[in-house]
Amino acid sequence: MEAAWRLVRSGAIVLAAIEDAELPQIQALMSRYADRPMDFADATLVYLAKREGLSTIFTVGRADFDTYRIEGRRRFRVIPARPAVDGPHAKERR
Repeated sequence: MEAAWRLVRSGAIVLAAIEDAELPQIQALMSRYADRPMDFADATLVYLAKREGLSTIFTVGRADFDTYRIEGRRRFRVIPARPAVDGPHAKERR
């Protein structure tokens, strides 16, 4: 946990504010992905990515972000990256 706080304090991560007037757009995203369902945290990340012109997301919820799209078309680049399926330990993971 301390390492995460050091990362935030280093300035490497910018915390973005969301205004009340932006909440309907976040709610609309949650409605669009209701079959998933998209939670508030994911909707906020997707909304901020669109607003800020970002395509890279740092999250442990990779499966959901494989579904979400930027502007309904482009995929997100999610970090950390998914481990390669092929490789010396591929059989162990199956």
